[in-house]
Amino acid sequence: MLDDITLREVFHFRVSLLGAISIITTSIIALIVLLSVLIVYTPLRNILPGYSASLRQQLIQESARVDSLQTSLSVQRQYLDVIKQLTAGDIERDSVQSLDSLERVERARIAEQRSAVTEAFMAQYEQQERDRLLLFENTDSRSMRQLYRPVRGVVVQSARPDHHLYGVTIRTTKNENIMATTRGTLVSVDRLADNTYAVVLQNGAFMAVYRHVARVLKSQGTQVESGESIGLADGEHDIVVELWDAGTFVNPEEVIVW
Repeated sequence: MLDDITLREVFHFRVSLLGAISIITTSIIALIVLLSVLIVYTPLRNILPGYSASLRQQLIQESARVDSLQTSLSVQRQYLDVIKQLTAGDIERDSVQSLDSLERVERARIAEQRSAVTEAFMAQYEQQERDRLLLFENTDSRSMRQLYRPVRGVVVQSARPDHHLYGVTIRTTKNENIMATTRGTLVSVDRLADNTYAVVLQNGAFMAVYRHVARVLKSQGTQVESGESIGLADGEHDIVVELWDAGTFVNPEEVIVW
């Protein structure tokens, strides 16, 4: 650097390639350190995604704490109001009850007053429980059998013997229990082409056939009781149930309450 008047050298410095790289590297490191300090020790850290989540969680906790304090203050305020009225003689001492006892009395009163809707629901539920087992008479043997609903679900297709469809198709949910309609023996457990099973339950001349069982819980030859779980549904394949008595087709919808 030269003086404009005397043209004498006032100041000079020499910059090499290594020196320039060192200056730039030092400046970058200093800038990174400065930004890190600002982010860690100032509210700027809330801009980052991770810190914002923790701040939101803290705000939720503080809000819940404030709500709890407000509830406690409200209870305390009611308590002080009762004390003031009692001290002033506005309330007789024998008529004062705690908030907990009042709440218990109110709950007991509501429980005793059952509405008409509740009564109707209870009556319907009791009727469904009574009708879960249906008794029907066999025209050949004149013996009475008890048939249990094979699976909980919705009947999506009825049996149509005239079209060679002898089973009722039931749509159910995943892992729903498939139950024995009557006591008997599992005489056949066969795998189908869709990797499900066909299970045949026999009790004398009576037979119940279950198709598309996802998982069989009992092995072939096992004795089962009425209502005992014999398999599970997968929710993807509809369950098909057929009933036969002495080789005669029996419509499941006519003898079982679904």
